[in-house]
Amino acid sequence: MRLTVFWQRMNEQFGEGYAESVARDYVLAELGGRTVEQALADGEPAKRVWQAVVATFDVPQRLH
Repeated sequence: MRLTVFWQRMNEQFGEGYAESVARDYVLAELGGRTVEQALADGEPAKRVWQAVVATFDVPQRLH
């Protein structure tokens, strides 16, 4: 998954302003206790990070 697709899905799921807040502020157990921003900065693939978001939040099937 390209990073641009990841952010498109984040924006579609949470809204443009809130997606940034979720990425910055929510610590996800699926990411080893890191935020989305931290995981991406650490080199986690965007697809893996998106899977963690899907596992944590109620994401519609069409965005999986």
